[in-house]
Amino acid sequence: MKRRQVEPETSSNRAEQSLCDALLAMRTREEMRAFLRDLCTPAELEALVDRWRVVPYLLDGMAYREIHDRTAVSVTTIGRVARFLSQGNGGYQAAVAHHAVAPARKRGRPPAATSATAVTRRAKATR
Repeated sequence: MKRRQVEPETSSNRAEQSLCDALLAMRTREEMRAFLRDLCTPAELEALVDRWRVVPYLLDGMAYREIHDRTAVSVTTIGRVARFLSQGNGGYQAAVAHHAVAPARKRGRPPAATSATAVTRRAKATR
């Protein structure tokens, strides 16, 4: 978190709410893409995309190393996403519930359980 020498006029909570409102105001994928590209640096956007990219693989129960091999996302980032997927604020779970995640299954094996508990168990098993 940034340390500031001057207190901003708007509280962090109010600014965060305003950002959420701005994100919710986007009506199309193209609007959202343009907003994110204006809002984030290329590195920040890449980090967000990397985190989102691994979610379907984690839900499918894939081992961290295999996810890394398929996505080139670091094992540390994969572990962080797995932790927040199972123990976070519910954001990933809400997106999953809204069907925002495409299945990663490109193999012939059956899908694994997708509950937060199942993700946590798999995360511990693949460490």
